[in-house]
Amino acid sequence: MNSKTFICLIFCAALTIFGCSKDNSARQSASDLSNASAATQVSGVGFIYADDPCDAVGQGAAFALTLTGDLEGCDYFFIDEFECSPGGTYREKGRELFVGTYKGQSGTFRTTYRFEGKYEGCPENGEPLGAEIFGRCQHPIVEGSGTGIFEGITGRFNFIDDIEAGNYPYKGHLKF
Repeated sequence: MNSKTFICLIFCAALTIFGCSKDNSARQSASDLSNASAATQVSGVGFIYADDPCDAVGQGAAFALTLTGDLEGCDYFFIDEFECSPGGTYREKGRELFVGTYKGQSGTFRTTYRFEGKYEGCPENGEPLGAEIFGRCQHPIVEGSGTGIFEGITGRFNFIDDIEAGNYPYKGHLKF
């Protein structure tokens, strides 16, 4: 047996003995820390109501969704820019403010968002025209914007519009 093979065998034996020892406290601590910082999955559905129970106009917002599910409350949208192509592809960027609860505890957080959808058409002013054919958007949370239960929160959630049902399901991952 040559010396390289012997050294390799000794190294492998050492890894086996020390790697499989009953004292895994250092590894266990690292595992506990990574699980503690894991993201929490959230989901639910948003609705737009004609009677505007969130009072979007009173908040200076373009519109508001009433969220149900893991996040319960009002999600206010502030449109910063938009454009619509002649074929009906509509793009929008903006900010939003969520005011509500998670597991019964209240707080707020802000996001930026990007929406893209397809509509029947677009007039020259760049707004969508006619019915929405499909739509989706991404909402990364603005770091440091959370209050209450959402203090220190990071993450993102997404909406995929359910045109047939007339609502806005969301899913996301948040780190508290």
